[in-house]
Amino acid sequence: MSKFLEISNISASYGRIQALHNVSMDIDEGQVAALLGSNGAGKSTTLNVISGVVPATHGEIRFEGKKSTNSGQTRS
Repeated sequence: MSKFLEISNISASYGRIQALHNVSMDIDEGQVAALLGSNGAGKSTTLNVISGVVPATHGEIRFEGKKSTNSGQTRS
């Protein structure tokens, strides 16, 4: 199976507050995955970085083998 989503060492901040620090995961094509954790663990921030709502300050995201350009800008 090929990699569907690859996240390598992503970090993200809200101003001076670092919300994510070096998060990595791989999801294969056809695989079902869940993101679990307590309040404040970074679940929403991780999904927001993947979708481009929040810019990653470090790391790389690949979707279907192509590097994502995470600008952090929402589209209206």
